[in-house]
Order: sequence, then C-alpha cells, then structure tokens
Amino acid sequence: MTNDTMTNDQLKNQIISDITQAMKAKDELVLSTLRMLKAEIMKYEVSGKDMEATNEIVIDLIKRSIKQRKEAAEGFEKGGKTEAAQKEMDEMRILEKYMPEQMSEDEVKKIVQETINQMSATESDFGKVMGAVMGKVKGQADGNIVSKCVKELLG
Repeated sequence: MTNDTMTNDQLKNQIISDITQAMKAKDELVLSTLRMLKAEIMKYEVSGKDMEATNEIVIDLIKRSIKQRKEAAEGFEKGGKTEAAQKEMDEMRILEKYMPEQMSEDEVKKIVQETINQMSATESDFGKVMGAVMGKVKGQADGNIVSKCVKELLG
C-alpha cells in the first residue's frame, strides 16, 4: 500500500477503529451511529463505481448523514417527539467529530476575495466564483457562508 492510499483512506480506517472502541466500551449510541456510517461507506464502494471511499468521499457521506439527522431532528421537534429529536442531535454530534475543522467567515472572505481578483470577476460571475471557491474550501466551509461572502464581495 502506498502512502497516498494510506492517507487517502485514513478517515475510513479511523471510523472502523472507533467502531471497535465503541464495542469495547459498550457505547451503543456511538456504535450504532458509526455502523450506519460504515454501511454508507460500504454501499458507496460496492455501488458499481469500482472505487474505494477516499477521505473526500467519506466526508461527503458524513455531511449527507449530518444533514439527514438535522432534518429528522427538526421534524421530530415539530411533532413534539423531543426524545427522538435529541437522539438525532446526539448522532449528529458524533458524526461532526469526523469533519475537518471549519473555516471562519473571515478566512472564507479572504479566499473569496483572492478568487474574485484572480478571475477579475464581476457580479454576473457569481456561479463561476462559487464553483471555484467551493473547490478550494471543500469540506471546510458551509456553502451558505461561501454564498453570503461571494454576494457581499461581488455586490
């Protein structure tokens, strides 16, 4: 196995290792949450794409799972099922531990400004700037924050 492969599946290996730790600690919530995530990773890997789940793919899967849990928690809250909502929020916090550290809004603004300058972008280039910036901050900044900064700095 090359170094690239090792670093490229580090996150997946960490999750598998943490599943073992959760089993030993008899931590059912962490165990069930990570098993669901591992199932998503395995589903991706056998989906016919013939690809191993890289760190980037795993981060995308985690983001999707976090979003699903957030939406479920909101639905449970609206339905008055606070216990179920709390479980979703707890699972969300477990998954968030595997996400890369998020950039501050100031850091995002700096990248947006650099990108605008490099592209000599104008207001009509919003989509191009968004695409370029999202590629640079992949997994480290929320799209809503990037959008807000791009609108602010282009406008």
